[in-house]
Amino acid sequence: MSDSTLIHELLDDQTYHIEFNGHLTNHAKHAVVALAGLGATPHKIKTYYGNYARRTAYGFGLEAPKASLQEISEANWTQFLGKRTSFWAYCEFFDRQEKELGIDELLRRYVPLLLPGWVGSFTHATIHLGWALDVQSRWMIIEGLAYLAFSYVSCHPERASTRSDGTADELAVDSLLRIAGVWEDDHDTLQHWVEELVTDTAAGLAAGVHPELARSGLQYRIARVLTEGHPLINEIPAWIGDQDVATNWEQLYYVVSLVYLAKPGDFVLLHLITSLYAMEQIAGRLPADQQKDVVKCFWIGMLCIIFSGAKFPRRTKLAALHSTYRDAVDGTDNPAWRQDWGQIVARAVEEEEEHNPKLVYVLQRLWNRTGGRSIYRGAAAQFTATPELPETFEEPPTE
Repeated sequence: MSDSTLIHELLDDQTYHIEFNGHLTNHAKHAVVALAGLGATPHKIKTYYGNYARRTAYGFGLEAPKASLQEISEANWTQFLGKRTSFWAYCEFFDRQEKELGIDELLRRYVPLLLPGWVGSFTHATIHLGWALDVQSRWMIIEGLAYLAFSYVSCHPERASTRSDGTADELAVDSLLRIAGVWEDDHDTLQHWVEELVTDTAAGLAAGVHPELARSGLQYRIARVLTEGHPLINEIPAWIGDQDVATNWEQLYYVVSLVYLAKPGDFVLLHLITSLYAMEQIAGRLPADQQKDVVKCFWIGMLCIIFSGAKFPRRTKLAALHSTYRDAVDGTDNPAWRQDWGQIVARAVEEEEEHNPKLVYVLQRLWNRTGGRSIYRGAAAQFTATPELPETFEEPPTE
């Protein structure tokens, strides 16, 4: 069996549900893409997939597919967005539509409607779809669309506005530093706002947050901030519209890497890097006039994720890191840095926590395509650890 045959067999696998123990995401296929991209052997990849299915890093095994409660059709597919129901019926629906329309038209027709929900399932549905597009796995694309529908929580791009004071940030990093400065100046007020918002579970459920997410802690906090919004989140910086979309992506990669280095190894912030890569892949399959919408949704969702922690990386630290990395380039032909990458990749391939090979996979690609910008090598070496599940997980899943 060739390497590519094994990879596509694993990505076509329908043995396991997309989630387990309630709302925890099945990351097995994400790991397959990352490990293959890092050059892991077929034996290593297959062994990882089997071990993960038996016992994930959280200590639970994957689960069998769950029966769908609804039949999904063109007439009703939007009625159940975010209701966390009938994942496999959504798969069947998108499978039928793809056979009729083809992948390109399928994406053009359905992604714009699903895009505002990209943060749902803590960005993992977006990762599933974007990384499937990266490796051109038809069935994983179908699953990704279904998962976006299943876990949809809108970031409400319709609330977006321009800066009211008429000023404009020139670069993405300028916007990041400005918002970090507001957090420093008004820290107590902003922190109190978030904590009050996420503590009122009854209000969250009344606002439409799914009851299963109340078990989560993390996903509930993010969903509440997504639902509520904030003027700092809703303001769309001028640079998004002023620059071409390729420049938008490059600046966003720099910004999320800077944020990650401000809190190295942070499990939540790592997802900004891996989901941004997915969003870029998704945008690349949409018409040019829709690609800026992907950038806008990412910016809004990124801030919601950061705000949900009730704190923001300190402006002084971000500025110091920016001063260190803004012009730093390793050079891709330097043997010392190639050796360093070899060691980082070797560590990643041996990791049980699959977020780490995903992190390294994305950042190594960025390092190569940017001529060896040092920030991506620096961020890639900062591995994360599987977080402890909150006490709310002592309650049984709601579904």
